[in-house]
Amino acid sequence: MSDAPFHGRIGRTVADAAPWWPEEPRPREGAPNVVVMVFDDVGFAHWGCYGSTLATPRLDALAAAGLRFTNFHTTALCSPTRACLLTGRNHHAVGMRSISNFDTGFPNMRGAIPRSAATLAEVLRAQGYGTFMVGKWHLAPMHEAGPAGPFRNWPLGRGFDRFYGFMQGETDQFRPELVQDNHYVDAPRRAEDGYHLSEDLVDRAIAYAADHVSAAPDRPFFTYLAFGACHAPHQAPHAYLARWRGAFDEGWDVFRERWFENQKAMGVVPPDTALPPRNPGVPAWTELTDNERRFAARLMEAFAAFLEHTDAQLGRYVDALRDMGQLENTLLVVMSDNGASQEGGRTGVLDEMLYFNGLKENVDRAVGRLDAIGTADSHTNYPWGWAMCGNTPLRRYKQNTHAGGVRDPFVVHWPARVQDAGAIRSQFHHVTDVAPTVLELVGIAWPEVFEGFAQMPVHGTSMAYALADDAVGAPTRKRTQYFEMFGHRGIWHDGWKAVCFHTPGADYDTEAWELYHADADASEAHDLAAAHPERLRELVALWWAEAERHGVLPLDDRRLGELFRAARARGGSTMRDRYVLYPPLSRWNADVSPPTGTRPFVLAADIELGEGRDGAIGARGGSNGGYALYVRDRRLACAYNHFHEHTRVVSDVVLPGGPCTGAVRIEREGEAAVATLLLDGAAVGSVRIPRTAAMVSSTGMDVGRSQAPVCDDYAPPFVFEGRIRRVVFDIAPRTPRTARREEAAVERRVQGQQ
Repeated sequence: MSDAPFHGRIGRTVADAAPWWPEEPRPREGAPNVVVMVFDDVGFAHWGCYGSTLATPRLDALAAAGLRFTNFHTTALCSPTRACLLTGRNHHAVGMRSISNFDTGFPNMRGAIPRSAATLAEVLRAQGYGTFMVGKWHLAPMHEAGPAGPFRNWPLGRGFDRFYGFMQGETDQFRPELVQDNHYVDAPRRAEDGYHLSEDLVDRAIAYAADHVSAAPDRPFFTYLAFGACHAPHQAPHAYLARWRGAFDEGWDVFRERWFENQKAMGVVPPDTALPPRNPGVPAWTELTDNERRFAARLMEAFAAFLEHTDAQLGRYVDALRDMGQLENTLLVVMSDNGASQEGGRTGVLDEMLYFNGLKENVDRAVGRLDAIGTADSHTNYPWGWAMCGNTPLRRYKQNTHAGGVRDPFVVHWPARVQDAGAIRSQFHHVTDVAPTVLELVGIAWPEVFEGFAQMPVHGTSMAYALADDAVGAPTRKRTQYFEMFGHRGIWHDGWKAVCFHTPGADYDTEAWELYHADADASEAHDLAAAHPERLRELVALWWAEAERHGVLPLDDRRLGELFRAARARGGSTMRDRYVLYPPLSRWNADVSPPTGTRPFVLAADIELGEGRDGAIGARGGSNGGYALYVRDRRLACAYNHFHEHTRVVSDVVLPGGPCTGAVRIEREGEAAVATLLLDGAAVGSVRIPRTAAMVSSTGMDVGRSQAPVCDDYAPPFVFEGRIRRVVFDIAPRTPRTARREEAAVERRVQGQQ
C-alpha cells in the first residue's frame, strides 16, 4: 500500500467514486543499465590493455570498444574504495578509513556507511532500477556478518534487491562461505566436482539480469559485480594453471621492463616516463636462490591463471548481456579497488595464514609442494617483486598512498554513447567520481534528503564529460584529492602531488614529504621537494585543511592488533567465552566463530549416534589448516592441521548408539597443545600437538558436517549420521599473554585482507 495521499474521490459506492493510482518511479526514457565490475588487488599494469603480457582478452576487447582511463585513483584499500564507489563521498567521511573489521570509536572508522550517505544502489532503486549485488561486500562490521546479523549493513539493507556473494575481505575460491540475500548458503557444487567461485558469481549475475529483463523489460538494472579475484588466495582450475607453467621463469625484472615498454607503446604512460628503481626490499631476480626463483615463478603462474579465468567469466557475462539485447545500452565500468598486494612479503607464501601467525615461509620446504599452488590445497600470495611488476611503472603497493597503491586501471564500455572506441583518457579522477558520473548519465539528481536522513555533500566530480569524443585533451574538472591510509598521506592538486610514506610512531609534523609534478611525471620518479619547497609547504597545508574538512582526523597509526582491542572494547555477542550451538546451523564465518586460537578450550557435543558410523561434530578451517572433532567408524576422533602438519587422535572405545557426550579438551603448552578426547567426561584418548596456530584459519566453522576437509580422513560434506542435540564451546578467559598473541594474529590477518 502506497504512503502517498489519495488524490481520487471516495463516494458511498464505486459508482460515485473516482479511483487514483500513485505514479511508480521510472527512470527517464532510454536510461541505460549500469554494471560496475570490481577486481581485487589488481595493479595498474596487470590487464593486457594496460601493458602486461597476461591473458585478459575479454577485458581488452571491452577497452578496444570503449575507453581506458590512465589517471584514475582509489584509496589504496578495499573497504574504503568500495565505500567511496557506492556513495560518491570520501572514505573517512563515511566511517571507512580502514577495512570494515574495525570500529575505533571515532566517526572516521565505524565499519559501516552512515545513513547520511545514501548508496548508489539506494538512489537508483528509489527511481525504479532493479539492483543486484554479486561478490565481495566487506562493507558491514564483521561482528554483524554472522548468521544472526543484524542485517542493516548487509547489501539488502543498503539498496540492493538481491545479493549473492561473501561478506568478508577474502574467501576460498573453491570452498567459499556464501551468502544469498540475508542467509548463508552452500555452494551449488563441490570443489571436487569442478566448482569455482568466479564461475558461480557470474552464473548468478547472469540469472539476476535474465530474470529482470524477462519480467520487467521496461526497467533498467544496476549490477555491482565484485570478484574475489585477484585477492589471495590465488586459485584457478587446473587447465588454467597448466597453461602458465614456466611462463615467468625469466623473473620480475625482465617482465617489469617488458610491460613498461608495452605501456609506452600503447600510450598508457607518456613515452618520456621514467621507470623508478625497484621498491625497497625487493631483490633482483638474479639474487634469489634457485628454490626462491622456482617458488616465486610458480606463485605468479597461479596469479596469472586466476586473472585469466576471471577474465573468461567476465566475458561470459558480457556475452549474456549481448544475447539478451542489453549490451548496447549498458554503461559497463571495470576497475580495481587498489594496487597490487604486498602481503606476500619478500618470498611469497604457500599459505597466507603463515604470515598471519608471524611465521616465515620455508621456501626450501615449500618447493616440495609446488603442484599444490593455485589449487584448493593452497592459499597463496605472491612476493613483493611480482606485486611491484603488477604496479608498473608506479612506486610501492596497496596500503600506500604512492601511485602504486592508489592508481588503478579503469575501463568504460557503452556502445550507445562512446564513439571514439579504443581511446585513452588521461584526466585525473578518483573513485568518489564514479557515483556522480553514473547519476548524471542516467539523469537522476542526488537527493538532499533520503528516507528521512539529511544527506552529506557529494565529494566526487562527475566524469561524464570525459566520455565525449572531444574530451581527449580536455582538462580534468577535478581540482583536489587527498589520500590517507595507515598514516601514509598524499594530496593531488592542479597536477602536482605531495606524498608521505609514514613510519608507525614517527612524528607527523617532521617526517619527510615528497613532491612530484604528476602531470609530467606519471611514475613519481623525480622528487622535486628540494627544488620547490614553497609549493610543497602549500600542498602539505592543503592536506591538513582537506583532512579536517573530510573527517580524516584523528590520524591513527596504531598497530592493527591495537585496533582490534579497541573494537573489542565495544562488546558484542562474539566476545563471550561460552558458545552454545543448536543444530542445524548455517556455516559461521571466521569473524564470528568461537575464538579458540590462543586459549585453552573444550568442545563438547551431546550426541546420539544410533545406527550411524561417521560424521563431523564440529570443524573449523579447511585443508590448509584447522581442527575437527568427528566420528569415524563409531569412534570419536580429533584432527589438528598446522599448515599440512597433521596430528590425529582416535578414541580407545567405540561410541554407544544411545545418548552420550563426546568432547575434546585442548590444553596449551606454549605453542604446543595437548588434545584429550572425552566420552561422558572420561578420557578415551590423548595426543600432543607439536605446534598450533594463533590465527587458526580464514575459513569459518561447521557444526554437524565439514564442508572444507581439515584432514584426509574424510571427504566433504561429511554429515553426521546421528543426532546432535547441542554443541558447547567453553573457552578459557583471556589472559594478558593470550590477548597479546591473539591481537598479533588478528593484526597480521587483517593486513592480508586489505
